[in-house]
Parts: sequence; structure tokens; C-alpha cells
Amino acid sequence: MTRKPIPKPVKKPQMETKEKLTLWVTLMVSTTLCISVLAMVVSFMLGLWAKEVDNAEIFKMISPAFSTLIGGMIGFLSGIKLMQNDDSKKDGKC
Repeated sequence: MTRKPIPKPVKKPQMETKEKLTLWVTLMVSTTLCISVLAMVVSFMLGLWAKEVDNAEIFKMISPAFSTLIGGMIGFLSGIKLMQNDDSKKDGKC
């Protein structure tokens, strides 16, 4: 009867400080984007059914801010991912 070796527990590689920072910044930006988009959607919805508010005026005020916020956040997140991929290519041997 042969004895099987006892498997050693697999240790997860520790994240470096830069990777941790990138993860937390990405999570904070994503959370901020979600909260901001939800707040703007709620304001759109409230403005649509408010009788004393002109809908055209609400869309004129909020639309540029909405576009700027979403564009900026998406650009920031994609920049982080591109930098992360660039760093991994520099570390590997080509």
C-alpha cells in the first residue's frame, strides 16, 4: 500500500502595494460613479413628474454634467486598466 503525500496548503501570492492601491482606487471610483449616476437618475425622475418644473430646463442643466461625469470616470477607469497592463508587460520578459 502506497502512502500519498499530504498536500501542502497553497498560499495566495501577496498583493503588492501598487496593486492594492489600484484596486482600492478603482473600487472607490466605481462606487462614486454608481452613486452619482443613481442621484442623477433620481433627479431626472423627480423632475419629470414635478408639475412646477419645466422638463426641458432640467435636461439642459443635468445632461452636460451627466455626460462629463460618466465620460471622466470611464476614462479614468480605462486609464488605470491600460497602465496595469503596461506594467505587466514591462515586468515579463519578451
